[in-house]
Amino acid sequence: MHKVWMVSGALLAALAVIMGAFGAHVLKGQLDAGAMKVFQTAVDYHLYHALGLILVGVLYKAAPSPILAWAGGLMAGGIVVFSGSLYLLGTTGVKWLGAITPLGGAAFIVAWILTALGAWRVQ
Repeated sequence: MHKVWMVSGALLAALAVIMGAFGAHVLKGQLDAGAMKVFQTAVDYHLYHALGLILVGVLYKAAPSPILAWAGGLMAGGIVVFSGSLYLLGTTGVKWLGAITPLGGAAFIVAWILTALGAWRVQ
């Protein structure tokens, strides 16, 4: 399971860099400042949590536990829901997408709390 989290985190980090470059080079000039800010927020949280997923993998290798498995799943799911909804909101302007973004944020919060609990158990 630790390899799943580390490889997924690394691939998601690569995707975050791609999305950042896409925003900076393709979308710049096509989106207004507000939409670009939303898109950049998606990129930032995407990258932070991809790195967090790698951390979960490292911790899981040291001390496998269901707590860390949940943390990894919530971190990955949070990227999809939080960043995914913001990517779409920024590029399409469909406002109702903003209503699901907090679900991804809640997943991130729970994932970090579970990561802390899992880290506490590492000897």
